[in-house]
Amino acid sequence: MLRLSPLAFDASTLELWGALLTGATLEVYTEPLPSPTELGEFLVEREVTVAWFTAGLFRLLAEFAPDSLRGLRQVLTGGDVVPHEHVARLLERHPGLVVTNGYGPTENTTFTTTHSVTRPQDVDGPLPIGTPLMGTRVHVLDDRGRLLPPGAVGELYTSGEGLATGYVGDEAETARRFGWFSPDLVERLYRTGDLVRFDGRGRLRFLGRADDQVKLRGYRIEPAAIGATIAQLPGVQDALVFAVGADSATKRLVAAVVPAEGESPAPNALRLALEEQLPSYMVPALWTVVETLPLTRNGKVDRKALAASARPAR
Repeated sequence: MLRLSPLAFDASTLELWGALLTGATLEVYTEPLPSPTELGEFLVEREVTVAWFTAGLFRLLAEFAPDSLRGLRQVLTGGDVVPHEHVARLLERHPGLVVTNGYGPTENTTFTTTHSVTRPQDVDGPLPIGTPLMGTRVHVLDDRGRLLPPGAVGELYTSGEGLATGYVGDEAETARRFGWFSPDLVERLYRTGDLVRFDGRGRLRFLGRADDQVKLRGYRIEPAAIGATIAQLPGVQDALVFAVGADSATKRLVAAVVPAEGESPAPNALRLALEEQLPSYMVPALWTVVETLPLTRNGKVDRKALAASARPAR
């Protein structure tokens, strides 16, 4: 098993104890900021068979070093929305591989729910975050703390053996996030802040963050939906949209675009194409075109770096 995550990241507990407590061998990758090529060479050289990657790093490996994953039996990925198109391409390229979408906040270390796929035809859209692990329970509640039926959208609350006791030295935040929030449940819960619903097969579907909704010029906006629309434009391989600015007067949308291979779309052309599909208040004001979405040390998309390079489309 690959040992990659920083020790301050809860995924490191999965790598360490998941391997050592089951008799597996740990292969320790020591570079602090892995590049897809170098990490791919390490996977092949050390004959790694199981690995955990953040969604951002998984995206880079699938794009720039897909053949380096040929020796793996299972890839676990998560920490952000997993790009399902990359999953489908990888499964087609490497028959027999299992890709697991692992969802779980640090407060319920490490995974809360998982969903695995083994065939490209099983990937028909965004991956579910799945079903809870043994010893873990999940509940979809409305804004009054009442249980919602399957199909209804609500906030995800979790409980069980993996639940943290709280935040050290922060009683106020502990009380806000942990507690007995529901009259329908008699157990201590953690409120994730994630919006979800159960689908017709009993699997949780992640719909976004409750606090990711942006209010711009009086309109409530879902940046993820705008990013998905941009990703469908000609010449675009991937896109991320997020908000910058502290208040309504300064808040603006940023679009970060990864071109398709051999393409070089101009931000102004993308903006004009997007204006034909979306109302003006949903069209980002700032744009940046990047070869890849940059990552932080923990493997999350580096939004600060993207915002620093974004400019108005002219």
